[in-house]
Amino acid sequence: MTIKEVARLAGVSSAAVSRYMNGGSVSEEKRARIARAIEETGYRPDMTAQTLRTGRVRQIGVIVPKIFSESVSQIMDGISECLAEKNYMTLLGCAGIDDAQEIRYLDIMERNRVAGIILMGTTMDPVKEKRLRECRVPLVVTGQNFEGFPCVYHDDFHAVKALTSLVLEKGRRRLAYIGVTERDFAAGKARREGAQAALLAAGIDPETMPCTETSFDAEGGFQSARFLLAQHPDLDGFICATDNVALGAMMAVRESGRSVPADVSIVGVGDCWAGTISAPPLTTAHLRYRQCGVDAVRMLLQRIEQEDPEQGEAQPSQIRQIRLPYTIIERGSV
Repeated sequence: MTIKEVARLAGVSSAAVSRYMNGGSVSEEKRARIARAIEETGYRPDMTAQTLRTGRVRQIGVIVPKIFSESVSQIMDGISECLAEKNYMTLLGCAGIDDAQEIRYLDIMERNRVAGIILMGTTMDPVKEKRLRECRVPLVVTGQNFEGFPCVYHDDFHAVKALTSLVLEKGRRRLAYIGVTERDFAAGKARREGAQAALLAAGIDPETMPCTETSFDAEGGFQSARFLLAQHPDLDGFICATDNVALGAMMAVRESGRSVPADVSIVGVGDCWAGTISAPPLTTAHLRYRQCGVDAVRMLLQRIEQEDPEQGEAQPSQIRQIRLPYTIIERGSV
């Protein structure tokens, strides 16, 4: 049984069957006919023949900054489930927030002829930008909005602006911001600018808000909040770049003899599970991490389809960028 025979039985073109098998765009009517033909014939694509024809294996490389992260695990859940539905295997590389290691993984995955690559939560510099533009396989970036690259990213700026506005609406006026490295344009720069924009809209000079930069974990939040409370004893609110940072800040407030939210309001970003059981539960911005993984796979498979030799002459891949919405989850910490 060949793809041409399946196409003939379904009354469609071989290209339509190929798009169906690769997760590409096919009308619902054709999709049903192809699915019925595959079920009746028990057709399974010859992976070896596909590799010889395309020069690529049915694997998608995914490069992540770390694996012990709730956001990474949720994105990976969306990626792996979506790829499994399309008969792709996932090849995972953990770069450990190391630019050189990211580039090494790109090299390894290209040499191993993966069909495409998803690069998660990366930073950008001229060296890496040059390497990404030279990538010989379709690539999608998640968690960042880089001009000229296909991306699926979150609305970090407006999420933190909305959180900060909520804290201001509660009557808080002496706010501090605990951020992360601004090499991370999304979690670092965009979130800080969102907080400052909310202050400006409320008629408060953003330059009066103390800001610190720390690690992504609770320990970083704890140490930063402790420092800020010592320097500014009248603080009544913390805007934190991540939930873990916010949970650390909550511990520092309690250590200082103050309470949340009676004396100090605290908000974070990410809607992690720990924030639902903290005392009090954490007000946060829910980001659609799993949807990010699903959309990244769909975008990548579309780009792979555009370069599939079975579709005839390769079509130029359009650069798409998807910005995902957020939801403010108000709990007890404000």
